[in-house]
Amino acid sequence: MTSLLFTRYLAGENVGKIYYRAGKKAPEQLLFDPAAYDKTKTYSVTGYVPSEDGRKLSIGLQEGGAELSTVRFLNINTKTFYPESLTAVFGGGGQWTPDSKGFLYLPANSTNPQDTLGTKNLICRYHAIGTNPSTDQKLFSKELNPDIPFKPEHKPIILHDDQYVNIYGQLASVDRRVHAFIAPAGELLKPKINWKPFATPADSVLKFVLAGNRMFLHSIKGAPLGQILVTDSRNPDVKKAAVFLPEGKLNITGIEHSKDFLFVTLSDGVNEKIRQYNVRTNQWQEVPLPINGTASLLPYDPRSNDCYLRISSWKQPATRYDYDPTTRKAVVSPFHVSARYPAMDDFVVEEIEVPSHDGVLVPLSLIYRKGTPRDGSAVCLLDGYGAYGSSATPFFSLMNHALALQNVIIAVAHVRGGSEKGQAWYRAGYKTTKPNTWKDFIACAEWLVKNKYTSPQHLAGMGTSAGGILIGRAITERPDLFAAAINNVGVTNMIRAENMPTGPANIPEFGAQKDSIECMALYEMDAMHHVRQGVTYPAVINVGGWNDPRVIAWEPGKFAAALQHASTSGKPVLMQVNYDNGHFTEDKAVTFRNFANMYAFALWQAGHPAFQPGTVVKKD
Repeated sequence: MTSLLFTRYLAGENVGKIYYRAGKKAPEQLLFDPAAYDKTKTYSVTGYVPSEDGRKLSIGLQEGGAELSTVRFLNINTKTFYPESLTAVFGGGGQWTPDSKGFLYLPANSTNPQDTLGTKNLICRYHAIGTNPSTDQKLFSKELNPDIPFKPEHKPIILHDDQYVNIYGQLASVDRRVHAFIAPAGELLKPKINWKPFATPADSVLKFVLAGNRMFLHSIKGAPLGQILVTDSRNPDVKKAAVFLPEGKLNITGIEHSKDFLFVTLSDGVNEKIRQYNVRTNQWQEVPLPINGTASLLPYDPRSNDCYLRISSWKQPATRYDYDPTTRKAVVSPFHVSARYPAMDDFVVEEIEVPSHDGVLVPLSLIYRKGTPRDGSAVCLLDGYGAYGSSATPFFSLMNHALALQNVIIAVAHVRGGSEKGQAWYRAGYKTTKPNTWKDFIACAEWLVKNKYTSPQHLAGMGTSAGGILIGRAITERPDLFAAAINNVGVTNMIRAENMPTGPANIPEFGAQKDSIECMALYEMDAMHHVRQGVTYPAVINVGGWNDPRVIAWEPGKFAAALQHASTSGKPVLMQVNYDNGHFTEDKAVTFRNFANMYAFALWQAGHPAFQPGTVVKKD
């Protein structure tokens, strides 16, 4: 086992620190503490990547929830930084070259998250360690590669495979389908890379991995639940790839690999299982999972078979295992720290399906404490998202746990627009079919009321980010169904979303203003434009992050203003702006304060007895 780098989050600390171990059971050493980096600012680590020789570490540093990071390079042996900094790097990520002398990265054009030109016509660059970043070599861009169909909103990135045989230039976007080009690894730093087409969106490849001389591809072409294709990794041909694992009854949600194994994750819509394939023996086997829930399996190093397995569920904190695919044995990892929270054995989980407006059955997950009344008096928080094909998989949430301890029913609606039931489920809540997303959410709310889990005067709805479409349109279509709503950094003015810095990048997901049909679909998604004068709307708290490049604060702000002007319910409509946050932040002090505000507001307005204002007694 090689040396290991990991992040540890300790109680009483707001952000994580990077630690080092020479082996799994070796003593840990503190390598980097972002809180000590600059005492005058609040930083958190957005990402870090060790060099191939293990002597250097790139560290992305974020301030105030901003997603553009400053990347510094740490000498691991001396724990000192090289003099240079890379600014405005997306997510703090990148990739080292095999010789560990340089770093591939993608910078924005501006450090201002509200700059509409900051994310257009980007250039992937190479930085040689110890040099001035102003001289960094341009590698991949529209300017350098006029024969490649770049769009202004594409993020051009370069990756190399684990065997350093090929490099892949990718046009990243919100479209999950790979759009990539291939070249021999030896051409990386040549004046011109001779890129050849590798995979287009029409090929419908979501991910590819190499194991031995074979490349495995997760494809949804003609297979809405997914299939695995295979081709020769030395000269891959996606269009002629053979079917290796055909589509089945379960939804393929991901693939990974180790030295000798391919791992395929499959989902029944909520819970996952993993199958492994031995590339040497050509044998398929099940990975034995100790519990049901969400499972992720990754190799510590893809050039070995030493793997890390993490499993979580709605009511059980994540358990971390070391997994050996050759013996199919999982043992609790040295990195696992047991967590025990109050009343964990008292929680109930229900997985049900609810008929939507068109008869389609929508999965609904319920988490609540034993003994919670079923007479309509319980407060319920119904959450949903439904965009980008992102599925709401089971996970243990400290914040949900805290709510359940207050006898709040947590409900998660697996609405169309996610991928719980495969590609068809995603496309049924996409562009012109987007109304299914909030109609599924409304159907789940109606079911909860009908079956007396809650009642309209005790029901709160929540949507975050693209979930702003869901919650905004749910309360504008059925204001009578909710007592309160949380619009957390939510997109609630879709007709103008292209005017945000990241707006054009989201056209493949939601549609374009200039397309007459898609423009009308955007209008239908636009919650602000569906606010009507004189309607008794529920109480609403709208939240924006000042450093948020994804949803500029004016989006929830305009929705808040429209509701304040139109509602006749007399219930409060608030707009909260977090000036120390972006779309999200790791900083626990900021995150916990933010969610405490949102939840306290919703529980107050939904009539929870523990969250009502106290009576003020005036004394003479």
